[in-house]
Amino acid sequence: MEFSTPTSLPNYQVKATYNDKILLLGSCFVENIGKKLDESKFQVCVNPFGTLYNPCSVASSIQTLLDRKIYKPSDLFKHGGCFHSFDHHSRFSSVDEEDCLRLINRQMSFASDYITNAKFLFVTFGSAYIYRLKENNRIVANCHKLPDRQFIRELLTVEGITELWSELIQKLRMINPDLRILFTVSPIRHLKDGAHDNQISKATLILAVQQLMERHPESADYFPAYEIMLDELRDYRFYAEDMVHPSNQAIQYIWNRFVSCFMTSDTKEIMHQWEEIQKAMNHKPFQPESEAYQKFILQTMLKIEQITKKIPSFDTQNELKALKSKLK
Repeated sequence: MEFSTPTSLPNYQVKATYNDKILLLGSCFVENIGKKLDESKFQVCVNPFGTLYNPCSVASSIQTLLDRKIYKPSDLFKHGGCFHSFDHHSRFSSVDEEDCLRLINRQMSFASDYITNAKFLFVTFGSAYIYRLKENNRIVANCHKLPDRQFIRELLTVEGITELWSELIQKLRMINPDLRILFTVSPIRHLKDGAHDNQISKATLILAVQQLMERHPESADYFPAYEIMLDELRDYRFYAEDMVHPSNQAIQYIWNRFVSCFMTSDTKEIMHQWEEIQKAMNHKPFQPESEAYQKFILQTMLKIEQITKKIPSFDTQNELKALKSKLK
């Protein structure tokens, strides 16, 4: 008996290894996947602008990285006692102007270098609705709780998203010919738009991504996170308390599905080894000073050193430091 509708997964021509750099941009679903990749010791750069929801803001952030823009005081505005950027999430905001610019430009420098060397660009669209600042018609990535009357809300069209991103993909391929773009549509519902408008928004995004894949089959792929959440996990027990965001269990499920089709078999084996090491590190002994536990620590340290030799990009300094502190 089947109690869900299984979603068929893509058979990607190019799969990820630990040698590949991965840049992730988009909605908070990107944060979930990016965190999992980081915990598994992949080389990742996650949302250097903070959370972005609409395709225009994600595209603008990529163009900003390609231009290697350096943000100046004129790029900020002050509201509620803090300095903000319309291009960035509020986690970059600060009561101090210099501190805000330092946070922003440090990420810009790192991500600008990253995008030219990345093997994969993971993009998650959350909403097809945009907000324009009335005073200059500028599309903002974040309204920073400014009054609604200062913005115009619009629904993007499939054609508009397709044309914008098609041009951007061509630019990216000129700079980084081997870059693969993996699109997803966030399963997180934007109920503040209304249930019906949210469905229109998601449909617009899905249709635009489909057109981009048809235009650029050599560069663009799709991972069905949205479909997995709605079809395979069609139950409110897989949602967080707000009944909007996926629960930790749902995120883990989608992550497992993602790994099954996106990683090479050798990579999945290394991931399994690292997972076993993490379990060993989280083990809480009854007698931490016993000879058996001290030997267990040394064995775990040896496993870390062995896996680091296999994958030089592994940064295990913190793990080794934590284990050494337990040695007597």
